[in-house]
Amino acid sequence: MTEQADEKPLDATDRRLLALLRANARASVTELAAALNLGRSATQARLARLSLSHIERYTIETRSGSPVPAITLIEVEGAAEAAVARALRRLPQIASLRKTVGKWDLVARLETGSLSEIDRTLRTIREIKGVRNSETCLLLDDAGR
Repeated sequence: MTEQADEKPLDATDRRLLALLRANARASVTELAAALNLGRSATQARLARLSLSHIERYTIETRSGSPVPAITLIEVEGAAEAAVARALRRLPQIASLRKTVGKWDLVARLETGSLSEIDRTLRTIREIKGVRNSETCLLLDDAGR
């Protein structure tokens, strides 16, 4: 989410809070407060503010099987980027979505539980009004290992 003029910029504590949530989105406010050396109410207030201004969504990782990650490059028709992005963000398989420049307008990171779920998700993406073209790369093991 882009920062608005009336939003408070992120400080070091905000960045630390976001890092803690990235590591464990299920951490309780009490656990977060202890890690930040803040009171519970101060931590809750920061979390509420960040939820409105900087946190796009909370996600989980499951232990059931290995996730199947992929990157999908998406070309959008004309001025449909905002509508396409809203539709994509509603898909639970979209782990992140970024604007880009060049041939592709959007880059989506997909995380699914199976290849058949990737296939269904790609079909859904291609059916979104305003999506002109897409190209997908399955992500394998880390390079250099």
